[in-house]
Amino acid sequence: MAVVLIGALLFVAGVVYMAGAALRRGRLSDPAPVRAAPDRSKLATPGPTLEPRRRGLAFLGLSQNWPGLLMMAAGVILLLSVVVL
Repeated sequence: MAVVLIGALLFVAGVVYMAGAALRRGRLSDPAPVRAAPDRSKLATPGPTLEPRRRGLAFLGLSQNWPGLLMMAAGVILLLSVVVL
């Protein structure tokens, strides 16, 4: 039973870590970095918006999310090890 709880906690902690990593990147409504002048040509609409024209897939990259993915993988392995045994 303890293995199941640890596996579930690791999986949830990985998801929370990855969500926190995405939120630490800054506000979605301000797509330009603070130190650079905002480039309004990349926006779908003028002014600050939640829908930038080109967001990119950097938030899915391994460089920011590897600890969360590692925690999730360890949790899945622990959960599957209980099912197999």
